[in-house]
Amino acid sequence: MPQTKTWNKEYKKPLLLSLQSSPQNDVKDFLKFVRKIEKIELKGLSILDLGSGTGRNSNYLAELGSKVVGLEISKVAMELARKRAVEMGVTVDYRIYNIGTKYTFDDSSFDLVLDVLSSNSLNEMEREIYLTESHRILKPQGHFFVKALCKDGDKNAKNLLKISPGSEHDTYVNKDMGLVERVFSEKDFRSLYSRYFTILKLVKKTNYAKFRGQNYKRNYWLAYMKKA
Repeated sequence: MPQTKTWNKEYKKPLLLSLQSSPQNDVKDFLKFVRKIEKIELKGLSILDLGSGTGRNSNYLAELGSKVVGLEISKVAMELARKRAVEMGVTVDYRIYNIGTKYTFDDSSFDLVLDVLSSNSLNEMEREIYLTESHRILKPQGHFFVKALCKDGDKNAKNLLKISPGSEHDTYVNKDMGLVERVFSEKDFRSLYSRYFTILKLVKKTNYAKFRGQNYKRNYWLAYMKKA
C-alpha cells in the first residue's frame, strides 16, 4: 500500500494531523442528530470507523456502549489508538486496512459508518469500492457520516487545484506529504453520494487547518446520510 509509509511518517511527525484524544465536534454533532432526530440510541450499535486514526472517535463511541471496528492504514496511528483504548478501559476492534479495497464484513453488518476526511486520498476506482462496500455492509436504514473537503468558496483548494493539479477530476497533489487529495463541489458530492445513499443533511462548514505551524482557512462538507 503506497500510502502506508506516508501516513506512518505523518503520525510520527505530524504536518497536518492532530494527535488529540478527544472526539471531534463534528462527529459529536452527528451523534446528537442520530439520537434526537432519528431517535436511535448509541448503546449496543455496531459502528465502523473508516480511517480511525488515533482512535479519538472510535474509543469515544466504545465508551458510549457501541461495538466499534476501526480500519486504519497506519500502524503508528493504530498503536496509539490501542494504547488509548486500554487507558480508557474500552474495547475496539482495530484492524490495519486500506478502505479503498473490498471489506471482509458480511452484508448489513453495521448500524453506522463514519468517514471523517479518510476517503480524500482515494483514487476514483478506490472511491467506487469504498462507496459500494459502505452501502453493502450498512444495515437497511443505517446511517453514514462523511466529512469531505469542499471546493466551493475555498480559495486554498482552488489555488492548489491550479498550481498542483492531480490527474483526476478536482484533485491536487499535496507535495509536502506526497498525497493526492480530492475536493468536491456541492453538485459533484450530491451526484456521487446520492447514487448510494439518501442525503438527509449536507452542510458546508469553515474551519482552520494548521500546516507547518500556519493556519489555513478550509471548507468542508458534513453529510448525514442513510441507506434506503
